[in-house]
Amino acid sequence: MTDSAEAGRRVDEGFVPLLRQVPGFVAYYWVDAGEGVMVSTSVFDDRAGAEESVARAADFVRDNLASLLPHRPQITAGEVVAAG
Repeated sequence: MTDSAEAGRRVDEGFVPLLRQVPGFVAYYWVDAGEGVMVSTSVFDDRAGAEESVARAADFVRDNLASLLPHRPQITAGEVVAAG
């Protein structure tokens, strides 16, 4: 990210409300890992919700965050196998 604060604002105001509309939404976290690295984690009840969130994220990034991204985002998906 070239501007972590601005990216966080855009995600909080624009993307989080979109995710809350996806069936099966449980939680979303946007983490500033430092040095321009941001990590997001979405939790859904099922794979269908997770896949829908990826589609919405792609649209949101293209329309709202592309100017702040020096590199293409990486997507990793999987099932939660432990939680606290």
